[in-house]
Amino acid sequence: MRTYERLLKYVSFDTTSDENAPENVCPSTEKQKVLARALAEEMKGLGMEDAHMDDSGYVYGTLPANCAEKLPVIGLISHMDTSPSASGANVKPRIVENYDGGDIVLNQEKNIVMSPEKFESLRDYRGKDLIVTDGTTLLGSDDKAGVAEILTAVQRLNDDGVRHGKIAVAFTPDEEIGRGADKFDVAHFGADYAYTVDGGKLGEIEYENFNAAAAIVTVNGVNIHPGDAKNKMKNAMLMGIEFNSMLPPNEIPACTEGYEGFHHLSHMEGDEEKTVLRYIIRDHDRKQFTEKKARFENIARYLNEKYGENTIELTLRDSYYNMKEKIEPHMFIIEKAQKAMKEAGVEPEIVAIRGGTDGARLSFMGLPCPNLSTGGHNFHGRFEYIPVQSMDSMVEVLINIVKAQ
Repeated sequence: MRTYERLLKYVSFDTTSDENAPENVCPSTEKQKVLARALAEEMKGLGMEDAHMDDSGYVYGTLPANCAEKLPVIGLISHMDTSPSASGANVKPRIVENYDGGDIVLNQEKNIVMSPEKFESLRDYRGKDLIVTDGTTLLGSDDKAGVAEILTAVQRLNDDGVRHGKIAVAFTPDEEIGRGADKFDVAHFGADYAYTVDGGKLGEIEYENFNAAAAIVTVNGVNIHPGDAKNKMKNAMLMGIEFNSMLPPNEIPACTEGYEGFHHLSHMEGDEEKTVLRYIIRDHDRKQFTEKKARFENIARYLNEKYGENTIELTLRDSYYNMKEKIEPHMFIIEKAQKAMKEAGVEPEIVAIRGGTDGARLSFMGLPCPNLSTGGHNFHGRFEYIPVQSMDSMVEVLINIVKAQ
């Protein structure tokens, strides 16, 4: 089975994760287990040992070594869930063959068009075959493309008789809501080191990522009839706006790039009596990350002094940290990926992730785990696409990584 055929099959499963589910519920949506069970059965059919889904929806399996050399156990990991940022239900993918470099009409009825004028990466794929959506849902190549590439690599290892050591494979739920490593069993997985296959443009290798935290600002106001409100009303919405106005206006995603960190207001709701603002905080540098969190604490303290105790309730929770410090002692893992890409005719590019992956947290759990590209673009939205040829190239990269040298 070709890699793209696997992807087209997997995206028919709705596996959207739910960030509002209680943290003790795993996976956050039961529908993720439907794909997980199917993958476990597929892995058994590929000759993988102990392929199974555990009670939390994680899928594990190993491909036994077929050579006598004592080789390290290499792990390959992807996630099954898709982002709640856009619908993952009733995905209708199609393949634009031999893309001509112009506009792609995703949905003629709704006049949804993907243009290289807006999505410049399209210009790199003239003559390639692009898997796109119908413009009403995301595609789900983040990260079902990674799943497809890993299992196609396993199939190829078997079919072509490639010599390799033991390979550990895992597929995780809930990565998109920051919980993908919560219940990952590193000891059971048994890899000496691993790679997540969860990146973007073909050739990317990532071992630096943001330090990340979530902040919830709850503003408690006092609601009085507007006619009698003088010196009595404390409008929670206005105090929430005041909180946000005290954050640096140029430290937001729209004003930052590269290694520049940010705070991002992702959700706001409420009324005069109670308003809740939800933020994410990101920075590659641990010191600046700490300073950004301290700024939230200082603003909350100031507004409580101004408006009264408990007006502002601040909850800060770290999500993950920059894996760089855990990968640098094992740079041979990066060098191995670079060599594998060059052998597959792919130009490797070391980039810093302006986000995070399961691999970041797994690296701090004792499993060095940088991230590799899948080949996809425009994740988490209706204009997501992935070239068929990029997926094929990633299969070759994965084979080159795990084959006996």
